[in-house]
Amino acid sequence: MSDRTAEFISTVHPYDCLKRDELARVAGSFSRRRFAAGDPVYDFGDRLPGLYLIETGHVAVTDRNGDSVSQLGPRNSFGERGLLRDGVAVTSARALDEAQILMLPRAEVIRLISEHRAIARFFDRGRGPVDRGSDVARLKVGELLSGKPVSCPPETPIITAAQMMREARISSLGVTEGGRLIGLVTIRDMSNRVVAEGRDMRQPVSQVMTPDPVTLAPTALGYDVLNIMLERKISHLPVVEDGRFTGMISQTDLTRVQAISAAGLIREVALARDTEGMARVTARIPELLLQLVQARQRHEIVTRMITDIADAVTRRLLDLAVADLGPAPALWLWAACGSQGRQEQTGVSDQDNCLILEPGADPAHPWFRDLAARVCDGLDACGYVHCPGDMMASNPRWRQPAPVWRGYFRDWIAHPSPEAQMLASVMFDLRAIGGEGALLDSLQRETLEAASKNSIFVAHMIANSLKHRPPLGLIGGFATIRSGEHRHHIDMKHNGVVPVTDLGRCYALQGRIGSVNTRARLEDAEARGVISGTGARDLIAAYDMIQTVRLENQAHLVRAGRKPDNYLSPADLSDFERSHLRDAFVVVRGMQSAVGHGKGMLG
Repeated sequence: MSDRTAEFISTVHPYDCLKRDELARVAGSFSRRRFAAGDPVYDFGDRLPGLYLIETGHVAVTDRNGDSVSQLGPRNSFGERGLLRDGVAVTSARALDEAQILMLPRAEVIRLISEHRAIARFFDRGRGPVDRGSDVARLKVGELLSGKPVSCPPETPIITAAQMMREARISSLGVTEGGRLIGLVTIRDMSNRVVAEGRDMRQPVSQVMTPDPVTLAPTALGYDVLNIMLERKISHLPVVEDGRFTGMISQTDLTRVQAISAAGLIREVALARDTEGMARVTARIPELLLQLVQARQRHEIVTRMITDIADAVTRRLLDLAVADLGPAPALWLWAACGSQGRQEQTGVSDQDNCLILEPGADPAHPWFRDLAARVCDGLDACGYVHCPGDMMASNPRWRQPAPVWRGYFRDWIAHPSPEAQMLASVMFDLRAIGGEGALLDSLQRETLEAASKNSIFVAHMIANSLKHRPPLGLIGGFATIRSGEHRHHIDMKHNGVVPVTDLGRCYALQGRIGSVNTRARLEDAEARGVISGTGARDLIAAYDMIQTVRLENQAHLVRAGRKPDNYLSPADLSDFERSHLRDAFVVVRGMQSAVGHGKGMLG
């Protein structure tokens, strides 16, 4: 039996990478069993003896609710997710017709994974990029801090503050009151505001400090530091946690590595004098995407960098418009939604945005109308095309005072029509970009609380999240587009990413989670017990896989001199990549099934 098995598995990845002696050993470890049509291979919750590999015939895999996950044919493996987790089946499997199935014992699977890198990589469903060590873009700000923060009270004499900086050999000082940061003073302040102006050195440092400086939390990325410093032309950033001053990051603390190219684009945007100048910058985003993907940056870093460029463009357009239009007649907030709101933009993105005005403001005022038109048209000129659904601030419907926005959300929650579900799905991802941020904060909190309490609305949002299904075919393959320009392709956005973002939004509603980023929502959902740890880890790994393949495909198109899009041909993938991508879609479909049956992934 070993020769026959060895011949078979030598054509199946990852066993095809084994040398002859090892292949023979593995072949001898397989057992073979025949199943009649309808026979169970295993049931949900069964203890799995090993990994299954179909030699002939077909097998139907269902989730614990009996919903179809996939139908597999010869050379497909199944059962590995439960086997490698805790040895308990997370699906059920039955023969569809007469089938011969090989089984490799769990101990042999574990041995192969531990001894063979290619096999370990095959079964690593997370497929994370290589660890790039101390890449500043990926490090958290808290990891960049060194030493204790140095600060002084606001009444400290200027000369004493200068002496403190000299003795500590630092170029900035936090000004604190009761441990809370209220200001920042730097060597440049000492030069420009003290020496140059001939101030009395006995005056309190509060007279020359920068009050309420821009700050970052310890959990922010090192890339955020570069972004803010370059865009705002500052060289020091205080780090604050729960209002308390915990440290200072300066330009000399950072090594400009991969992130510098993205930060450089943001700096060029911040210095651009007109829309044409910004458009020249955004035209280089595909090149940046290619560079980041080739450097094996994680997908959440890539999409965050690309989104930050869109944010910088939006803010620069707002600044230019306000400079021309003059003072605003009332307070306003520009917010992004959709992929920009979630900080998940890729090489191809349209624009979704809105204006929230203070109560009593006139939304028809020419100032707000002109602001919206200038910014939306400017974004379009920079490659962020007008939203096909007209969900933009240039549409009067999405340019309203805060009370009207509250009314919108109340109506959507109380009457969850298909349109209301669609609008809520987009607007629940709002993120402040420019203007008065407080106009959004209370609106988001109130809406999230009201929505989470309305079980009918939550049920409708769950139903809406099941409309986009992963592209799984009947017999172990992919369901591709059947006709038109993208025939034989998968839509990696609507059938890959959207199902996960919709699930993340549902979990956020159920757990009253304020995050709008999909990965952050999944992590917070696990932390709050909305989904189980194993369910969250599986879904995050699947999402990582889907987004990574999506970005790699876009980079491939850029390399070929084409515009990036969201359409992927499975034929362009290796067997290894197809197997992993398919497994990721299987996980997403299983999670959709669990949510659809009201079970989440708890228990």
